[in-house]
Amino acid sequence: MPYATQHADATAAELDTALRGGPFHVALRAAIAARGLPLQRVQHHLSRHGVKVGVTSLSYWQQGARRPQRPESLRAVRALEEILQLPEESLIRLLSDADGVATAGRPAGRSYRSFVEASGVLERLLAELEAPLDGGLHTLGHHERVRVGARRELLGRESQHIVRAHRDGVDRFVAVHHGDPGCAPERMTVRALENCRTGRVRWHHDTGVLVAELLFDLRLRAGDTFLFRYDIEDGTAGVSHEYVRGFGLAGGQYALQVRFDEGALPVRCHRFTQHSAAAPRSGRQELALSHRHHSVHLVEPRVRSGMVGIGWDWE
Repeated sequence: MPYATQHADATAAELDTALRGGPFHVALRAAIAARGLPLQRVQHHLSRHGVKVGVTSLSYWQQGARRPQRPESLRAVRALEEILQLPEESLIRLLSDADGVATAGRPAGRSYRSFVEASGVLERLLAELEAPLDGGLHTLGHHERVRVGARRELLGRESQHIVRAHRDGVDRFVAVHHGDPGCAPERMTVRALENCRTGRVRWHHDTGVLVAELLFDLRLRAGDTFLFRYDIEDGTAGVSHEYVRGFGLAGGQYALQVRFDEGALPVRCHRFTQHSAAAPRSGRQELALSHRHHSVHLVEPRVRSGMVGIGWDWE
């Protein structure tokens, strides 16, 4: 076999391994080497995609001295996937996985892969309930109260929604719950608390996804508002470390409160945001725990598409 062919095969194998296992800087360096592009050419291609990144930054990224984090930098990473002829989300996924790596004894958050798998399952479960992603309702306000028990487990959550119909005939809402790793959704209970009743419930054990219909006693007309409340009893998984809420569309106010058992209080809490499951987490901010009420909370006056959550550390 000619040397050039051997070298090309070895480079391709190195790239494939790096894309599957990371880390990000090794995969980026292997991808640039596989295409034989100097960094100046990579920068030129990025500029043609409308993204400005300096050669120095590219060099730092492939050395592992810095990681892309700002929105403009993440745009550059997505453009690099196209420029370097890589599978979609391959580099972004490695950035997300790096954010999920356990550090300082703290377990990782959900991986990008777990979100992708759960997303596919959710689509199938919604299809079973004949529920479109757009249920005809616009959220004006959503308040969640999450309970964490004495074993540090996610006991459950209560949700109150204030919604407005944007089409005629809406008579239900489909709630989605994604339990902690190792949970058993078949053992969870959905309770209608106010202005609704429980309809069909579906779940998927491996991903911990549960969906439930909350049925209204009337059909809303476009422009009508409605308030309803329900609860999901969980308590089926191990130690919980965070609660995350995803939003497909921008909406109204969102408030999240996490209440802990008085005998099992975390040592610190923080809020975070995430533009998508593939994006790195950002917007980290320490939150003060009320020791009198054993709770912590956040308020988003107007939610944007993406994810927001509260994380906590145990001793």
